[in-house]
Amino acid sequence: MLKRFAPLVPLALVTLLFGCAAQTPVSQQQALNPVTPQSQAQAKAVTLNFHEEELDTEKELADFSENSKPYQMPMLADSILERGKSLIGTRYRTGGSTESGFDCSGFIGYLFREEAGMTLPRSTRDMINVKAPLVARNNLKPGDLLFFSTRGRGRVSHAGIYLGDDQFIHSSSHRSGGVRIDSLDDAYWSKTFIEAKRALAMAPTTTISRK
Repeated sequence: MLKRFAPLVPLALVTLLFGCAAQTPVSQQQALNPVTPQSQAQAKAVTLNFHEEELDTEKELADFSENSKPYQMPMLADSILERGKSLIGTRYRTGGSTESGFDCSGFIGYLFREEAGMTLPRSTRDMINVKAPLVARNNLKPGDLLFFSTRGRGRVSHAGIYLGDDQFIHSSSHRSGGVRIDSLDDAYWSKTFIEAKRALAMAPTTTISRK
């Protein structure tokens, strides 16, 4: 009986030895790699460095996103509106698009061309159809284009540029003195307001500098 099982004994011993070698006991692992204050500090430093690298990467991505914008809309809006304010009192002239006189779309087109390097459609009817983001009344920003239906039936017939604080600048009419500032809160303008568009979102990468 013993003779029958004798050849199996060496094989069992070999299997047992290989099994132990594959899974070193915890006590032996600790002996091979003892946990010391120095090793704990190194592990902590690696973790901190990893988190710092993550934060640096996030910051770089944010910086890249910010710096890769082709233009700064607030800066262009300020430039357009400052130029517009300097023209307050300029007379209204039908078909006018120069400083000798403006109609409403001519005034807007002049400012966007001179200060943002943009060529907008000449008429309010075409200007309202530019492929620019629509903006809700409660989300208006300086530089947004405002469109009004002053002749009824919901058709656009007038336009201006939003200044902020519910005010806008426009070349109004012969009777009202040309370029002036009015409030969207006024009953007339509030009633005739149709929609607003953020045309500056379409400004070219390079802008024409003022002469």
